[in-house]
Amino acid sequence: MQSPPPVAGASLPFRLWTPEERQASLRTALEHWRDGEDVWVYGYGSLIWRPDFDFEERRLATLRGHHRALCLWSRVNRGTPECPGLVFGLDRGGSCRGVVYRLSGSQVPTYFPALWDREMSTGAYLPRWINCSTEDGPVRALVFIMNRDNPAYIRALPEAELLAIVRRAAGRYGPCTEYVVQTAQALRAAGIHDARLDAIARRLEQDSHTLPEGA
Repeated sequence: MQSPPPVAGASLPFRLWTPEERQASLRTALEHWRDGEDVWVYGYGSLIWRPDFDFEERRLATLRGHHRALCLWSRVNRGTPECPGLVFGLDRGGSCRGVVYRLSGSQVPTYFPALWDREMSTGAYLPRWINCSTEDGPVRALVFIMNRDNPAYIRALPEAELLAIVRRAAGRYGPCTEYVVQTAQALRAAGIHDARLDAIARRLEQDSHTLPEGA
């Protein structure tokens, strides 16, 4: 009897960052922040529909130099080490339409540790302060871009393989399919057009698929 093909991504190294590593990263990101100063945070995926923090202002924003892509293996939130899912990252090249949130400076010490626990659990992102364009002028926002040197990074996959991986994965926050579809719906509700993501979401809602043999 032929053995089933290995699950893509299951053999890659995986390690959660320690609290000390997350705290060190957070201190580095805020080393130029002045106590009490408002900050902007850029959202392009689940932060659009679940920011988990109060904010003073929200604007549509364009980030140039990076694009939204399912380029990050998820082994906790939307998958497991044995059956990883895929979540969004900001990969190099192009541009990305998302939102920016302005947080009151007084709330930064309260909300940023939780934000780091959520976004930096494996160190797969690089926190950077980058100018984003909005209709009311540019803002310098905290952006979590993809760390291509992290083992969890994956380059663009054939659509059939991507869909199959997403369909079969689930983690502590629920099914990977739910995550991708909910992100597409949130973008549409915000007036953001992402043709690539819309096409993937429609396929996830309508079609069934399995991984190609040997993938």
